[in-house]
Amino acid sequence: MDIRYAIHPDHMKRLDTNEIRKHFLMDRLFEKDKLNMVYCHIDRVIVGGTCPTDKKLELKVTKELGVDSFLERRELGIINIGSKGVVFVDSKEYMMEKKECLYIGMGSKEISFKSFDKNNPAKFYFNSTPAHFSYPDVKLSMNDAQSLHLGAPEKANVRTIYQFIHPKVLNSCQLVMGMTVLEPNSIWNTMPCHTHDRRMEVYLYFDLPKDALVFHLLGEPRETRHIVVRNEQAVLSPSWSIHSGVGTSHYTFIWGMAGENQTFTDMDEIPMAVLG
Repeated sequence: MDIRYAIHPDHMKRLDTNEIRKHFLMDRLFEKDKLNMVYCHIDRVIVGGTCPTDKKLELKVTKELGVDSFLERRELGIINIGSKGVVFVDSKEYMMEKKECLYIGMGSKEISFKSFDKNNPAKFYFNSTPAHFSYPDVKLSMNDAQSLHLGAPEKANVRTIYQFIHPKVLNSCQLVMGMTVLEPNSIWNTMPCHTHDRRMEVYLYFDLPKDALVFHLLGEPRETRHIVVRNEQAVLSPSWSIHSGVGTSHYTFIWGMAGENQTFTDMDEIPMAVLG
């Protein structure tokens, strides 16, 4: 388990490029036959990824959690960004195609992952947050999600937001999770940008061409910084930070949020004139 600590805005101003990447970028989530996790002290979110090929991989508890099973005091959201795979939850099996989501409530004892075809493996990405109540497990396709169509061609930001783990779709304690798909010729996300001081956020970028990248923007509105993000890499975003990006190609990203509330529209918009 990789541990990341909370960063104060004043500390952020003193970080160089390598230090910003060290604190906020997660660049090795999908190594074959490994289960990699980052424990972030910002709202105690856990970000993880696994790419099972030759064996089933189990989500095991670690000493950092101080419990007997991973979901003893947590809930979990999983989205598959690879080929077909299977998630085992206690005695149940959930077959997951690419871009399908599975919510698992607090209390499940055994979680494991397996690819349907080891030559075309699944890639399971997950966010986990502390929980106080056990809600039912729910599997969702993109058709089950609540979708929002936003943007305009002249602003290069035509996109569809798919809200999977969201109060209007299913019950969860604090985790909110979904996916945003940009149309061809659209490269901007979340601009004009915003902050939401009640919630932190995590972005995972994927479906980028091999030679493409995203400049992910973060920092206070008047002290912005950027991180160069490549395919299947994720970025932590503190609640005080903007979170926006522009790519050299269109792309898809998964967003997950944790914190004080679950209100998707609870955001403080930043006027373009303020950015610096």
